[in-house]
Amino acid sequence: MSLAQPEEATVVRIADFCYRRRRYVVLAWVLVLAGVIVAGSSLPAKYRANYQTPGAESTKAYGLLKGRFPARQGDSVKLVFAGDIDAPAVRSQVDAVIATAASRPHVSGVSSPYAVEAASQVSTDRRVAYAEVYFDQPFDKLANSDPHFQKNFLAAVHPGPRPGVDMEVSTFVAEQQVGSEMIGLIFAALILLLAFGSALAMGLPIVTALFGLGIGATLGGMASRLIETPEWAATVATMIGLGVGIDYALFIITRYRQSLAGGLSPREANITAMGTAGRAVLFAGGTVVVSLLGMLTMGLSYLNGVAASSVLAVLTMLTASLTLLPAILGFVGKNIDRLRVPFTGRASHQGTRAFWYRWSRVVQHRPWFAFGGGALVLLVITLPLLSLRFGFPDEGNNLKSETSRQAYDQLTKGFGAGFNGPLLLVVDQKGASDPAGALAAVTSAARATPGVAFVAPPLPNPTGDTAIVNVFPKNKPQDKATAALVHRLRDSVLPAAVGSSGAKVLVGGFTAISIDQSDYISRRLPIFIGSVVLLSFVLLTTVFRSPLVALKAGVMNLLSIAAAYGVMSFAVQGTWLGRLFNIPETPIPAFVPMIMFAILFGLSMDYEV
Repeated sequence: MSLAQPEEATVVRIADFCYRRRRYVVLAWVLVLAGVIVAGSSLPAKYRANYQTPGAESTKAYGLLKGRFPARQGDSVKLVFAGDIDAPAVRSQVDAVIATAASRPHVSGVSSPYAVEAASQVSTDRRVAYAEVYFDQPFDKLANSDPHFQKNFLAAVHPGPRPGVDMEVSTFVAEQQVGSEMIGLIFAALILLLAFGSALAMGLPIVTALFGLGIGATLGGMASRLIETPEWAATVATMIGLGVGIDYALFIITRYRQSLAGGLSPREANITAMGTAGRAVLFAGGTVVVSLLGMLTMGLSYLNGVAASSVLAVLTMLTASLTLLPAILGFVGKNIDRLRVPFTGRASHQGTRAFWYRWSRVVQHRPWFAFGGGALVLLVITLPLLSLRFGFPDEGNNLKSETSRQAYDQLTKGFGAGFNGPLLLVVDQKGASDPAGALAAVTSAARATPGVAFVAPPLPNPTGDTAIVNVFPKNKPQDKATAALVHRLRDSVLPAAVGSSGAKVLVGGFTAISIDQSDYISRRLPIFIGSVVLLSFVLLTTVFRSPLVALKAGVMNLLSIAAAYGVMSFAVQGTWLGRLFNIPETPIPAFVPMIMFAILFGLSMDYEV
């Protein structure tokens, strides 16, 4: 076999260099991994996220609240007590828990339900009460300074049943013992073992992925110091990195084994694999990067960090597949099928005897039958998408074993379904002709609005130019009726209440933030999808030199993503599929379909390329 033609490609020349200088290449990767880890320990991640929607009313309310109520800069949790609240033995336990919470670091104050001014913190039947614990910083800052902040707080107050009373903590969740990344890695190893039938062949994609993951994840954490990045972005980047890293290595190793079986030498097999599968991997990685960068079109600051960390993971995995893997194959040589596992794996070079070759013949022999059957299956799977419900999950969607879920249920039982999602009316009285009258009108109008269960007394700021009014809906935060209530207050009730007084009222709070973000993303999602599809079409047209092939790839991927949305919607509706994977009934945050599209569209293009 002549090596001249494959070596004309840049990717082949790089791969052949890595093969011939494999000791230096592997050493370089080890040194880079060690250096990045050392740098990462000196520059640890600083995760933070602003989930406010640009230009939304809830964002304006948050900004006004931050400027006029400086004492409310930190976050808070509730200590929820269920029992005979007035019993002396129960009160002594409640007081002890409150004292413990007050002594914790960064706790700026605790409001006891037994205080004279805290009568509203006890249910009417005197069976449920709560204490509000105020922190001096937001939770993301506290978690950056102490990753085990939540765990340590829960360990100190010790939530759970105790004699005469049950105490639970809202908001916080217990830390997972085994990460989803490790579970994914274990499943990937099992699948690779079944596919290759060789422990050595199975280990190569895993080793390559671990190198890329170690570097990419650490770089993503370091980048979070410069770019606003939510904590969950690390999990997203890790799962994407593992997916593409193992996927790309699988392509290359499969072609390498086929070339060896065809009689080529290890070096020739390496060049052939990189000249075919390696080139496809390069363009597939480019498509994934384009899809992920499409998130920048959404205009949400926290998504910039998600995109950056994910792109770093993909680029690192892509580099490892095109340089580290050829070097490792140089050490393995013809021994790639050693350490075989009985009853697993079949030869990848069976040619016309392979199952998938025979299946392709069946499909091509009856194309319209296959098309109709496949379209019908996709349609059935996609149908649950019609009932997809957007909204931010809250503590009510946590597992029933979580203390935050039990606190949510106790508060619902004692104070009503809407208590866990109050609406925050921020009344700006600057410039009002009658500030007191305007505030009274707002409170009365909110109290008389259908769907409102309770309106708390107004809370003025120290300067008296702004007030907060907590409005508790009758329905749960995620109900459609609550969203309708928010729009009704904004569109008609509150404007009519303030009239021409000069006062301004903004509706904020977690529930309003969720509604605003869902509306915002729903409006911008077509722009995001259109930009990703268009750029991917241009890239694939460049690769295939055929607009028709690129168009077919785009359409097929859109159909498969719609089916994936249908499966997701079905799983979160409390169905058997959700119970199988321990997924509670929950709405879907509006940004999840967008992130799913970026990931799935990019990854599914691998198989088109």
